[in-house]
Amino acid sequence: MKLKQLTITFLTFCVAAFSGMKAASAASFSVIADGLYNAGGLSFGPDGNLYVTEAGIGGNGACVPPASGQGDSLCYGTSGAVTKIENGKTERILTGLPSLALPDGTGASGPRDIQFNAKGKPYVLIGYGANPTFRDRNLGYTDLGKIIAPNFNTNSWTSVADLANYELANNPDGADVSSNPLGFIIDGNKLVAVDAGANDLLSVNADKSNLQAIVAFPQDILTNPVFPPSDTPSNEPAQVPSQGEVVRSQFPTQAVPSNVAKGPDGAYYVSQFTGFPFPEGGAKIYRVGTDGKASVFADGFTQLTDLEFDPAGNLYALQYANQSAWKGNFDGSVIKIATDGTRTTLLSGNGLESPSALTIGADGAVYVTNRGDRPGLGQVLRIENIKSIPEPDSTLGVLAIAALGVGWLHKKRNHPEF
Repeated sequence: MKLKQLTITFLTFCVAAFSGMKAASAASFSVIADGLYNAGGLSFGPDGNLYVTEAGIGGNGACVPPASGQGDSLCYGTSGAVTKIENGKTERILTGLPSLALPDGTGASGPRDIQFNAKGKPYVLIGYGANPTFRDRNLGYTDLGKIIAPNFNTNSWTSVADLANYELANNPDGADVSSNPLGFIIDGNKLVAVDAGANDLLSVNADKSNLQAIVAFPQDILTNPVFPPSDTPSNEPAQVPSQGEVVRSQFPTQAVPSNVAKGPDGAYYVSQFTGFPFPEGGAKIYRVGTDGKASVFADGFTQLTDLEFDPAGNLYALQYANQSAWKGNFDGSVIKIATDGTRTTLLSGNGLESPSALTIGADGAVYVTNRGDRPGLGQVLRIENIKSIPEPDSTLGVLAIAALGVGWLHKKRNHPEF
């Protein structure tokens, strides 16, 4: 097994002594959209409708090597899309977007997130999931690894920022050159994005100026990590130890930031997916202050894919899987971290599988893209009945959010309906 840090391609300021209490919940959900192809981020538009990105299934075009350098190539097509959900009906309102995927349509990179600014203008982030050296060389001109500004009326778009090229030119974390932007927010006139491949948080002005890294996230050092058995099938052979291979007791792994939210204190909060071998309980939520420094805000999660604050200052975290992904069990969780630090698992498994993103509606419900790594099987769920009663028997630790303040009316996604 190559000890090479892998990135996903499909996919701390006031401590409270009483925090970390577990809570019981009786949440339920309904499916409001189905049949999506590698569903990604979702956001409410100025019309009150919900918009979701589909990364597509790649295509029969040129190919690039995967991030690890081993396994099947990722091949290009224009199967990416943005879909609108209105009154229970879905409509693809932006099509022909770039998509990169494995031959079976899994492991897709393409449209990964969508946000609207205060004036209702949409922006879409396009993932990539490979070494940016090969993008232009192998694929020609595409918008993979970029943020674009679409026009739904004309089914066209313009490029705003080339995040993949920024990684190629600067490589802020100093590790392997790789780019896979996964999520972003709009903060005033700035677009703030995470690049899971580059392990950094970036910002760019909406007028396309001043693209720069805010912070690069350091490697994690795992002690006595648990690896897949040597006979485990994988598209990334470097992930599986060779028969009889002695694995080091300390193993470096990339941070792999997966999404970003702005907190009521003005700081950015970044979710961590973690790199291979995706340690259970090894994912963190980072807080990046206005000084650009990152600290661990909360930990003990597994493979986080998204974060969102509600208007009262509670933080919602989304787990892609509750176990290491290589185990094959993709039951995920939605976890609420209250302003007093109490953690509540609102929904775990029971149909919640490999979720990729979440948002909170004006109705107070949590909306989640489900089965986000499965072409043709993706869903959008509406989670309801999320009230819960704390249970004082938990030993989980968390950093409290009490200092963030209650009653804050924050527009993390710049949703006009909030």
